[in-house]
Amino acid sequence: MKNLFATKPLKLLLEEMRGENRLRRVLSATHLTSLGVGAIIGTGIFVLTGVAAHDKTGPALILSFVVAGVVCVFAALCYAEFASMVPIAGSAYTYAYATLGELFAWIIGWDLILEYTVASAAVAHGWSHYFQDFIGSFGLAIPKVFTTAPFDFNPVLGRLMATGTWFDLPAIVITAIVATILVIGIRESARFNTMIVTFKVAIVLFVIVVGAFYVKPSNWVPFAPFGYTGVSFFGKTLLGRTGAGGQPLGVLAGAAMIFFAYIGFDSISTHAEEAVNPQKDVPIGIITSLLVCTALYIAVSAVLTGMVPYNHINIDAPVSDAFRQVGLPWAQSLIALGAIAGITSVLLVMMLSQPRIFLAMARDGLLPESFFGAVHKKFRTPYKSTILTAAVVATMSALVPLRILAELVNIGTLLAFLIVCAAVLIMRKINPDAPRPFRCPWVPVVPIAGVATCLLLMFSLPAENWARLIIWLAIGLVIYFAYGRHHSVMARLRRGEVLRRDDAAEALAK
Repeated sequence: MKNLFATKPLKLLLEEMRGENRLRRVLSATHLTSLGVGAIIGTGIFVLTGVAAHDKTGPALILSFVVAGVVCVFAALCYAEFASMVPIAGSAYTYAYATLGELFAWIIGWDLILEYTVASAAVAHGWSHYFQDFIGSFGLAIPKVFTTAPFDFNPVLGRLMATGTWFDLPAIVITAIVATILVIGIRESARFNTMIVTFKVAIVLFVIVVGAFYVKPSNWVPFAPFGYTGVSFFGKTLLGRTGAGGQPLGVLAGAAMIFFAYIGFDSISTHAEEAVNPQKDVPIGIITSLLVCTALYIAVSAVLTGMVPYNHINIDAPVSDAFRQVGLPWAQSLIALGAIAGITSVLLVMMLSQPRIFLAMARDGLLPESFFGAVHKKFRTPYKSTILTAAVVATMSALVPLRILAELVNIGTLLAFLIVCAAVLIMRKINPDAPRPFRCPWVPVVPIAGVATCLLLMFSLPAENWARLIIWLAIGLVIYFAYGRHHSVMARLRRGEVLRRDDAAEALAK
């Protein structure tokens, strides 16, 4: 039991950044902020606003974004402290290893795999719908059997329904294109992302400015038709109304759903090893991207629910369709093009982050290093795990509906944020003198608030999300006890085995 909770020394973590197998430092604060904005602005604005407003909140979606944004601020400050202390690939997984021990590190790493993989699938699914909306404005269409997942969840009936299709072909195609870009290199990926981000932010500002002229205040009445709460506990609603299938409704339930929109900022920490000045640039990238995107989210949700009655919002392409409904078809095409670009950058950052988690876990021996830790000799990217990630994402995006994907991502993300907030408290206790280029303010208030608010939103998700999370974690524990705990670097060091990384053994000995 003691070995399961053995922590990885901070010095050993820093030693592992040396050598030819580490990633290339090429990202500036601007690049990191752009990656954050690229990951945050996309599916949240262009897709999930429709699902949340239509099914969960009504116009009170504005407050849902405020609540989710506040929760993210708590988590972001904790992420920034850790990223400045341990500027290597791995994000929350690495932080958990340094504070809570190997077993918790595995749990959070396995959870992050769920988060980024399923998030990528949900984003690819959203990209597909906007792409079809865009070509539809020119009278073109993809055969119906290749347009979406073969089944979907009907919130009115509370059960799954067949859609009459085979799979989502555009989602597969965009996943393959993005994977190719990611294998080529991080610098090329960052430049491509920056160009897309510039264009999509311009489109978002267009939506806010032009859409404001078509807002009807009467569409905001009633403001919260589903209520201001929406908290459940394993399927039993404690506060608020209950929808079909026992799902909670209201502002908090909406915040739990659209929380998916904010997961981009934590992906910045997975690229700390590729930052030129990680102690300074990573905290700047995390906090700046979160604040900018929160303001844009609130403005877009106000405009969207003001332009169209919440129960008339198109779930698959809410923003572009809102402009169609107010008589601006030319704007519909422009916004659909912006959404395509925007969601592409989200997919790029999500799929960029996932292989870095695999890389960190493989370096620790918890996954086979020959595959998940392989770095391309020319491009210096984790190419094998990138290709594997693309294959899984393409399969899920083609076959699983958006509603299920979005909620599954949210509970995994909230668990990751909760653990990072708790880890800050633990690290302050066990290693108070470690250099902290960025310090989370108002400790312990901020970390405790982060833990509490993450739990609140986790209990605002439908009960089946807990079941899926528990099943996923159970699968992960089987893999850990069958492979990871015997092959981990820490276990091999304890057994006195000779490691290929002699500097790691020397660092631990010191």
